[in-house]
Amino acid sequence: MNLLGYKIRESYPSLSAPSKSVVNTINPHSYCVAKKDSEFRDSLEASDILLPDGIGIVLAARILKNEKIKKIAGYDLFLNLMQQLNETGGTCVFLGAAPETLEKIHKRANMDYPNVKVHSFSPPYKPIFNEEDSHLMCDKVNSVSPDVLFVGMTAPKQEKWVHQNKANLNAKVIGSIGAVFDFYAGTVKRPSKFWINLGLEWLPRFLKEPKRLAERNLVSTPKFVWEVLKERVKQ
Repeated sequence: MNLLGYKIRESYPSLSAPSKSVVNTINPHSYCVAKKDSEFRDSLEASDILLPDGIGIVLAARILKNEKIKKIAGYDLFLNLMQQLNETGGTCVFLGAAPETLEKIHKRANMDYPNVKVHSFSPPYKPIFNEEDSHLMCDKVNSVSPDVLFVGMTAPKQEKWVHQNKANLNAKVIGSIGAVFDFYAGTVKRPSKFWINLGLEWLPRFLKEPKRLAERNLVSTPKFVWEVLKERVKQ
């Protein structure tokens, strides 16, 4: 489905697919960031699968396309891929986050998905990776050649890095899942199913961290609504 210039797919990647797949998500905030950041927009447009992560995207599809689609968050993508890996005895790499967070991910994944071989690497903490950093990160991933590479370095940094280095990464599926690392490790609590089912997952997070999430919820959301309304008027 083409929505506001992006080809969005409401489906999960398959580990049995013959070619490498890059999977990203889009929500109202990332849409607005991409309007100002051409490199980020190129990264999203180049996705093999771009998932609708956010009630705003779901509502936009209904308003502009008269289509009912299901929100698929990064956490949903993560759970789906880990289940596939567990059924096939596959391998994954978690690239991103602090060593302490990765250790917690290892412990939980070993209990939840005992058939999955889990590896990880914590890259340098810096806003931009240089060529040497990226070479090391790719080498760490390729030493395992995983079925799935989970990248968690916050948007838009993670999507840009994957787009720049896709050709050098030996992985069947590469998914940028950001905050999922912290959610799964338990270092950040994900809102309950009650809020998720209401399409208000963003609200408890905003109330907990209003300063950090102010731009996302108080600036990007109105901008996105305006974009949708303008498109509707054109139609």
